[in-house]
Amino acid sequence: MENGEIEGAPDDALPVPAAPPNGGRRYRPVGSSDRAVVQMTSMEPGSSSSSSTTAVGGITPQPPRNLTVDPSMQEGSTGSQGDSKLELFGFDSLVNILGLKSMTGEQIQAPSSPRDGEDIAITIGRPKETGPKFGTLMGVFVPCLQNILGIIYYIRFTWIVGMAGAWQSLVLVSFCGACTFLTGISLSAIATNGAMKGGGPYYLIGRALGPEVGVSIGLCFFLGNAVAGSMYVLGAVETFLDAVPSAGFFKESVTVVNSTLGNGTATSGAATISTPSLHDLQVYGVIVTILLCFIVFGGVKIINKVAPAFLIPVLFSLLCIFLGVFIAPRHNAPKGITGLSITTFKDNWASEYQRTNNAGVPDPNGSIYWDFNALVGLFFPAVTGIMAGSNRSASLKDTQRSIPIGTLAATLTTTAMYLFSVLLFAALATREELLTDRLLTATVAWPAPAVIYIGIILSTLGAALQSLTGAPRLLAAIANDDILPVLNYFKVSEGAEPHSATLFTAFICICCVVIGNLDLITPTITMFFLLCYAGVNLSCFLLDLLDAPSWRPRWKFHHWSLSLVGALLCVVIMFLISWSFTVVSIALASLIYYYVSLKGKAGDWGDGFKSAYFQLALRSLRSLGANQVHPKNWYPIPLIFCRPWGKLPENVPCHPKLADFANCMKKKGRGMSIFVSIIDGDYHELAEDAKTACHQLDTYIEYKRCEGVAEIIVAPSMSEGFRSIVQTMGLGNLKPNIIVMRYPEIWRRENLTQIPSTFVSIINDCIIANKAVVIVKGLDEWPNEYQRQYGTIDLYWIVRDGGLMLLLSQLLLTKESFESCKIQVFCIAEEDTDAEELKADVKKFLYDLRMHAEVIVVTMKSWEPHMETSSSGAQQDDSQEAYRSAQRRISTYLSEMKETTQREGRPLTEDGKQVVVNEQKIEKFLYTMFKLNSTILRYSRMAAVVLVSLPPPPLNHPAYFYMEYMDLLVENVPRMLIVRGYRRDVVTFFT
Repeated sequence: MENGEIEGAPDDALPVPAAPPNGGRRYRPVGSSDRAVVQMTSMEPGSSSSSSTTAVGGITPQPPRNLTVDPSMQEGSTGSQGDSKLELFGFDSLVNILGLKSMTGEQIQAPSSPRDGEDIAITIGRPKETGPKFGTLMGVFVPCLQNILGIIYYIRFTWIVGMAGAWQSLVLVSFCGACTFLTGISLSAIATNGAMKGGGPYYLIGRALGPEVGVSIGLCFFLGNAVAGSMYVLGAVETFLDAVPSAGFFKESVTVVNSTLGNGTATSGAATISTPSLHDLQVYGVIVTILLCFIVFGGVKIINKVAPAFLIPVLFSLLCIFLGVFIAPRHNAPKGITGLSITTFKDNWASEYQRTNNAGVPDPNGSIYWDFNALVGLFFPAVTGIMAGSNRSASLKDTQRSIPIGTLAATLTTTAMYLFSVLLFAALATREELLTDRLLTATVAWPAPAVIYIGIILSTLGAALQSLTGAPRLLAAIANDDILPVLNYFKVSEGAEPHSATLFTAFICICCVVIGNLDLITPTITMFFLLCYAGVNLSCFLLDLLDAPSWRPRWKFHHWSLSLVGALLCVVIMFLISWSFTVVSIALASLIYYYVSLKGKAGDWGDGFKSAYFQLALRSLRSLGANQVHPKNWYPIPLIFCRPWGKLPENVPCHPKLADFANCMKKKGRGMSIFVSIIDGDYHELAEDAKTACHQLDTYIEYKRCEGVAEIIVAPSMSEGFRSIVQTMGLGNLKPNIIVMRYPEIWRRENLTQIPSTFVSIINDCIIANKAVVIVKGLDEWPNEYQRQYGTIDLYWIVRDGGLMLLLSQLLLTKESFESCKIQVFCIAEEDTDAEELKADVKKFLYDLRMHAEVIVVTMKSWEPHMETSSSGAQQDDSQEAYRSAQRRISTYLSEMKETTQREGRPLTEDGKQVVVNEQKIEKFLYTMFKLNSTILRYSRMAAVVLVSLPPPPLNHPAYFYMEYMDLLVENVPRMLIVRGYRRDVVTFFT
């Protein structure tokens, strides 16, 4: 059933267009009985809203008779439907197309990332059942808080204050907090610039910087989250074994160290350090990881029910720490805990960096020297976790509201708590106590240290749970975008839990747990997180700087300068921590980027780089202006006429060798080609066919590795289509300057009588439009990049063409196919020309152009043939028979034309235009082509390719005669380029 046809049906039904045959969009009509349909008063004067029909000019419109609506297009509608007041516009109403929830109660699922050529179907109906949706508190704030508050605060923060001192600890916290806060602002701006699907930072970076950057940083961030889960698990297990040493299956490691502070003061006695066995860490770590995976398999709903059970004890433990600080020292407190004292605070104000052993105890002979840079690497994991909410964006009710508020609130809350804690811990205990008591937070906590042990264990387990929840969803989001086929195993349907990705994440986590080394794991996590944060900041910076029309974030508190500072902070922190780990992480991201570029499927997400390229192209186009380009900057921009003559298979939109030849016209592949094909017919009827053909041609160009674009024109005829192309194609100085097409060798064999007039029309249009022309004869034998040619490239230089023929020969030599060839330049001259003088001039000209070629001068007569015959007799070459056959055909054609015009009593015309027949000139032109062909066969029969000047069609000559001239010129020459330059130079002597 065609577009616009309507099946017969009862007279109370609305006429509904049939679904388009190509499977495009299909909508049902909106009826008055639908829910929440907005009633509009009639637009005609004097009508009332209660009237079902409106009289216009006294005539009441009648409903169409014998019409049926496809039942599939009426689902959900009941009762009769009134005429649409918006029928004039010819489209379905916005309610029907967009499925606005506020108006119809129906919701349309957002399409997945579109690819070129994909049709995005919009379906109306009940939405699929999806998982629970969460708000700002449970969806973003709590996960971020759980991820940020980890083991670093409990077991390393007091030690950091002791080592760096109060003021450098404040700088350290502010420095790291500023990095995450600025990243949170950038994240908020991007997240509020439209609907956001699952994938969190990957989705944001990928849509801003492109799929290659998004996937590379997204996979690194996935690895960071997966490895972070192992760090949290190991922290929980280590704390548990410290609190309950008897729970270990293997013997503890005990180290006795005589410690000395950095100022030379010996500590009281020897320090005994007991650490859990590595095997105990591995056994318990694997068990805990498996248990957490069972919780994750229960889905987001179960996780959010369990999350408060982890978070509330953590918050309670923090409260106990602060209470213990304010009531310290208690009766059983160590001597080093002085309580809040201004004297202690002054003593701890300055830094005291020193060497420590592997356990962190000061030791002059220790293997680790701590400075500010090292402390940045140690502390930064305590501020990561701001992406925990965005990782679960697919489970949020309103991403544009929840992500900014929840992320920034969690960041500010934890940073303020860290700053406050620095002041408290610096005034609480002596430096010796801060550096030697690993669990000082447990020592001062009220009412007992056991509260802190529970808080540490639950905080780390909560952070591990969030990591094991966010990482699989991130991996599934990358897989669902179908960029890397290798990730297809991790795809999930909408609303489903990513079980495969969860298993893979658990496998990575268990592998890191088996390693059991927190000091090795922590820098790796930090680098991956910083890489992601830098990507988010750069994304916002690029989008802010470009300020495209689509960049309209709801979050207004952002500026490109803030994003730039945030990105620079991330990079600085990476190098402060470890330049070697920085290089490794960037190298890993670069390898993934390269792999995605090679193996990934192309996706166009409207990323910022495309916008930057577009603006750069516009600026460059404006700077070029409309003036002629200097010959030094001239580039060939060929317009490839794909299918002008003959037939190709339906699945081949362009002659394969035309694409190979287009590459031969570029130096090292640089330059742009425009591949054009013309479809004969009516544009309104064939517009969709043209789009399909354009997509096929574009795909074929990419397959042939040509730098070019595809254009399809619908026109009543090929001549009219080409005339439109040659006038309008291109912008400014980026218009095509060379028209390339194959020679119509089939015109006589296939008896295609329309080819001569079309061929002549195209050449005349190119001359009028000042376009160069290159016609390829013997295209089927044109070599590809693997077919090496030997011999010569022969140029028959007859007329001044601006050096185009010379330039083409040089471009051919840059290709592997022709690099073994040599150039010969044949100068065609009259008999009375001084051959030696002409040869010397041409050699000097070529020398100045830095071209190496052998110059040969050929003299020939171009006037009446009888003069040549009388002097040299009959020709004895292969062109003789072709010349005589052409004479007979022209004579026959001319006789038929004369008979027709005499019978009809009108002047000689062709295609509606009057032609003038001068038989003497016809014979002269024909003989000139014969002589030139004879010369080519004599000197260039074995040439790899022959280039010859294209003679323009003689004025008012029949097109058939011109085709006979051209056929005689190319006779028996296997491979030839017929070239005509235009009114400007394309080569120059000067530097």
